[in-house]
Amino acid sequence: MTILAAENITVTRPGRGRPILNGVSLQAHAGEFIAVIGPNGAGKSTLLKVLAGLLTPDAGRVLLDAGPLRALSARQLAARRAYLPQSPRLEWPIPVERLVALGLTPRLPATGGLPQSLRPAIDRALAACALSGQRDQAATTLSGGEFARAMLARAIVSEPAILIVDEPITGLDPRHAMTSMNLLSDFARNGALVIASLHDLTLAARHASRVVVVVDGGVVGDTDSLTEELIHRAFGVRAMAVGAGPERSFTLVSTSEKSAL
Repeated sequence: MTILAAENITVTRPGRGRPILNGVSLQAHAGEFIAVIGPNGAGKSTLLKVLAGLLTPDAGRVLLDAGPLRALSARQLAARRAYLPQSPRLEWPIPVERLVALGLTPRLPATGGLPQSLRPAIDRALAACALSGQRDQAATTLSGGEFARAMLARAIVSEPAILIVDEPITGLDPRHAMTSMNLLSDFARNGALVIASLHDLTLAARHASRVVVVVDGGVVGDTDSLTEELIHRAFGVRAMAVGAGPERSFTLVSTSEKSAL
């Protein structure tokens, strides 16, 4: 069973008054869908990069199945985990199909077209992200929401054992946001480890099996149920839970306005 563990992770940057991450420890297991929430600047993206093996911490270590993550080559790591960054960019007008196929880079030949054996995986990823009709379209001509879905398709196409995604539903309309969250939930139910930073608290509460709350570079909550108290601790606002289970939502109340998430 896949186990990804962070032990006392600290990340600093020159000129910054406090560490970006300060002594963060957590364990994540296959089959979990972990939502990482917290205010802007809390250190969520940095934590995901460290867990993905893309950033070496100044102190502490990350283990994959009890072995150092940094001991894996880039190719070995790419074969086991996929990472979707926040606000990805693309400068080349490659077809959507080819963009998605980049998620299979460890298995792609150095030259030539796409191997026929990989097409079923690409077809599944395109269909899962509602992009089958855009497969031949230049990815640079997609709308912002379509491009976000194309990048998610690239992340899932290899059906990785570990899927780490940073704000995967930003820019998506409500329908596609819910579809994407269902997709991530399905990956976890099928045995993958899914870790996603999210700002939508309702979708995090409804879909994630576990919520990790990061504030000022530290973990202040790690729970299987998001609570009003944790939301207040993380964001400094009062929250009221409405409903339960898959119908649960949160209403956030500030001193000047009310808004339902």
